[in-house]
Amino acid sequence: MPPVRIAALYRFARFDDCAGIRARLHAACVAAGVRGTLLIAREGINGTIAGPDAGIADVLATIRTLSGCETLAVKDSWTETMPFHRLKVRVKREIVTMGEPAIDPLAGTGHYVAPADWNALISAPGTITIDTRNAYEVRVGSFAGAIDPGTTSFSEFPAWFRAQRDALLPGDAPPKVAMFCTGGIRCEKATAFLKAEGVDEVYHLDGGILKYLETVPPEDSLWQGECFVFDQRVAVGHGLAPGSHSLCHACRMPVSPADRASPLYVEGVSCPACHATRDDTQRAGYAERQRQQTLADARGVAHVGARHGP
Repeated sequence: MPPVRIAALYRFARFDDCAGIRARLHAACVAAGVRGTLLIAREGINGTIAGPDAGIADVLATIRTLSGCETLAVKDSWTETMPFHRLKVRVKREIVTMGEPAIDPLAGTGHYVAPADWNALISAPGTITIDTRNAYEVRVGSFAGAIDPGTTSFSEFPAWFRAQRDALLPGDAPPKVAMFCTGGIRCEKATAFLKAEGVDEVYHLDGGILKYLETVPPEDSLWQGECFVFDQRVAVGHGLAPGSHSLCHACRMPVSPADRASPLYVEGVSCPACHATRDDTQRAGYAERQRQQTLADARGVAHVGARHGP
């Protein structure tokens, strides 16, 4: 098994002393040799961390001592190299930003659907499937037939749904709504939002795309493409195997093999998504950064200023 364990996690909970929790978790991560990002808010915790198996186990044990996190579920994967350059443990207003202060997932969300039951739900004639991720993530891969809201951030989702509600849920017998995201947190909060908007028949994929790709055999899968992830792996496929996408270090967008074949792609400098939005001065700066990265790689040292993860 590869030496680096990656743990993706979230839990909606009631936290009162966010600053104190942040200090505890930061200390636990440093002591365990763990990197990545943990976000803490009054509504709970969210993040992805990586490190040695024993170190991750120690940090998860600390998180499970927090009120409401005793049964925290984690989505694990393994890799040969550390996917994060640094550790960030931060206190935020929300662990996933929707911008709807009245929405409380602990007060009620949609129905959880296990990955093994997901295909039957989204294939049913009386169901619409909504991808709650951002448009650049959807371009990397999605479920067949899923609706793409075309958002650039999750905070745009409420306005999109309110504008599209009549078209999405017409008539006296509206369809069931199935929603999904990478690890489950955005679709869970989105179902809480729809419930608050008066939609009862709403469902979300338990464990998100990552759990689906981990547990559903490729031959039975309705997933098309790869799944964007917020670390240096960029994307994963079935079995959570590393995907074919890389990251443009100019605009932070995922780059497909076809994008890398484009004359607009220059490693570390530009890609088809950002070439027209950068001027010569910016591209010259990116080129120098890439040169420094290449030199650092040749020396076998980290050049964290060039390629820090999200």
